[in-house]
Amino acid sequence: MKKLLSLCLTLSLMLCAVSASAATLEDVQAAGKIVMSSSPDFPPFENLVVDVQTGADGYEGIEIDIMNKVVEALGVTLDVKATDFDFVLTDVQNGAADIGVSGFTVTEERKKNVLFSDVYYLAAQVIVVVEGSAIQSAADLSGKLIAVQSGTTAEALCLEEGYNIQAYKANVDAELALVNNSVDAWVIDNTVAKRMVQEYNQAGGKTLVILDEPMTEEPYAFAFAFGSETLVDAVNVVLNDLMTSGEMAAIFEKYGEAYEVPQL
Repeated sequence: MKKLLSLCLTLSLMLCAVSASAATLEDVQAAGKIVMSSSPDFPPFENLVVDVQTGADGYEGIEIDIMNKVVEALGVTLDVKATDFDFVLTDVQNGAADIGVSGFTVTEERKKNVLFSDVYYLAAQVIVVVEGSAIQSAADLSGKLIAVQSGTTAEALCLEEGYNIQAYKANVDAELALVNNSVDAWVIDNTVAKRMVQEYNQAGGKTLVILDEPMTEEPYAFAFAFGSETLVDAVNVVLNDLMTSGEMAAIFEKYGEAYEVPQL
C-alpha cells in the first residue's frame, strides 16, 4: 500500500509539473503575450538587430515574421527571450517560455521531451569548406575535424556518422573556426549556410564554398511543452493558413529564399 501510495504521489507530482510548465491557448491569451525562446544567431530565420539610435535589441527573420503572424491571429503580443540554442528547449520544458522557435528539426529524440507543431519547412544539412579544400563530399570527412553548433541536428548527425567534431555555441563561431583553419569543414543547415557564406564572401578574404551534396533532409517546426495541445492546435491553424494562402512563400521571398510547402 505504501508503495502504491508513493507511486500515486509521484505520478501526481509529475502531472503537476507538466501542467505547471505547459502553456495553453487560454494561458497566453490571458497573459496577452506569447513568450518565445530563441537563439537569434540563425539568419535568415532569426537574427539579432540592434537599434543604432537607442541601442535596444530587436529581432528579424523568417521565423520572427511567422510568429508575428501567429500573435496577430491570436490577439496577443510577441515577447522574445534570447538565449543559447542549447537552452531553448529547456526554457520550453520548464515553463520559462511558451514556445521554442529556433530552426528546430523534428527528431524522434526531441519528441520524447517536447511537442511539435506541424512541419512548415524542409531544410537540409550541408558541408561548408574553404575554397580549394580537399573535402569535396561527405565521403571526405573521415578523419577531419568538423565545426558544428552545439545541440543541433548537425552535431547529432556528425556524431552518429563517427566524425570528429568541435562544437560551438553559435554558428558565427563555427564559421570563424573554419576561416581560421581551426577546423576542416563546417556542417550547418542549408538555408542558413547560404546566407552566412554569402555575407562572408561579400566582405572579402577567403572564399567559402557550400558543397552540392546535401547530407540529410530535415523538417522544421516549433516546440512546446507537453500539455500545450490547445496552443499547438492554434499555432497549426495559422501555419497552415500561411502555407496554403501563399503568405509563407512571401515571407521566405522577403529574405531572398525560395519556398515550397512540405510534402510529408
